[in-house]
Amino acid sequence: MILHTNPAEASMHGYFVEELLGREVNILAPTAHREKRTVSLLNEITSWRREGVNVRRDGSTFPVQLMSDVVKDNDGQPIGIITTCEDITERKRTEEQIQRQIQRLTTLRDIDMAILSSLDLKVILNVLLDHLIDRLNIDASVIMLLNRHTLTMEYAESRGFRSHDIHNIKLKLGEGLAGQVALKRRLISIPNLHEKEIPGVDASLLKKEGLVVYYGLPLIAKGHVKGTLELFHRTPIAPDSEWLEFMNDLAAQTAIAIDNATLFNELQFSNIEITHAYDSTLLGWSRALDLRDKETEGHSQRVAELTLQIASAAGLAESKLVHIRRGALLHDIGKLGIPDSILFKSSPLNEREWEIMKRHPLYAYQMLSPINFLRSALDIPYCHHEKWDGTGYPQGLTGENIPIAARIFAVADVWDALCSNRTYRGAFKEEKVIKHMRSLEGIHFDPEVLTVFLAMKRL
Repeated sequence: MILHTNPAEASMHGYFVEELLGREVNILAPTAHREKRTVSLLNEITSWRREGVNVRRDGSTFPVQLMSDVVKDNDGQPIGIITTCEDITERKRTEEQIQRQIQRLTTLRDIDMAILSSLDLKVILNVLLDHLIDRLNIDASVIMLLNRHTLTMEYAESRGFRSHDIHNIKLKLGEGLAGQVALKRRLISIPNLHEKEIPGVDASLLKKEGLVVYYGLPLIAKGHVKGTLELFHRTPIAPDSEWLEFMNDLAAQTAIAIDNATLFNELQFSNIEITHAYDSTLLGWSRALDLRDKETEGHSQRVAELTLQIASAAGLAESKLVHIRRGALLHDIGKLGIPDSILFKSSPLNEREWEIMKRHPLYAYQMLSPINFLRSALDIPYCHHEKWDGTGYPQGLTGENIPIAARIFAVADVWDALCSNRTYRGAFKEEKVIKHMRSLEGIHFDPEVLTVFLAMKRL
């Protein structure tokens, strides 16, 4: 029973003081929170603090902080309770607001991590949509990307739609809601999509999906429209300023993610184009070298392919194969520095001419080493005339001091040379070539590389 209260306490609950005196204190607590304090319980405790929920006269509830102390008589027996009640509605509202801000900051951080950890646009957009649907508590969302070449809005990713019809949408810039958002570069919000006909919008699709509310935002990065972010809900909503601000933050994050991924893809494509152009140039060089000598025409391409096959069979890393191919194609580029009178001499070279001929690997090194793109491909042009026993040139390297690419190429080069026709002889039969190459094992050739080659040829 309430024996005393003050005006502030009574007013907090929608009563006057006189209306509360003599009434059960439980009228201030919702049914689910009502409890009896027994004498035995009051003997065990002297005070307690807790948060709870109280009820006003009109039946509405509000959060409270309760601080209670047991009152006892001179004999120490409990005779009542004094309770101070504080309305903590504002504090709870602030705590909830802070919690929402923390959740939103966490979401933005998670999106940042997704952007940093992956440049796969599909992966990033899926992460964004998952967070967006969850944190904004909306029913559906779609991201459309602007194709800057055709000026059309094209479907990228979506969530929450009942059918796949949304996947087939393609709009001209300025057409439909997404096209208007992108063209006008501003937010478009429609509280009820069915109030009036919207030009360029498929009303049957909206009805089929049961969509009512629409928010469309342009995705702008570095001053350029990248696409649109569209949000839909199937029942009316009244978002507050925090919700709208968070929606704009998510749109900004989405635009940054699209811009980063697009730049990466364009750069990757440009690198592929440049690499292809380089390789085409190298192939042209190798054909030009072969054309100088009709006897060896096609030799560079054949020996390059065979070298790659041996390298793969030997277990070399795929990242090294591209450099091996380039080196094989350019293995004789140093011969551009050899006079034609020596290079195409029909009779045997004399000692002085042979010394000049042996300079072509050095010329190759001097020609290619200043080119960063080809520096990793130098092993074959510079070392393909080295021999396992150290009798080769130009450095006289031995064994494993000879780069593995050059050791592999030496096998492929001799095989192709002996198996090809020359003006002074016909092509050798494979049995004769194998016999000759086996005789040079450990002399000219790396025994392990030769073994790999013969196993590959099943010889």
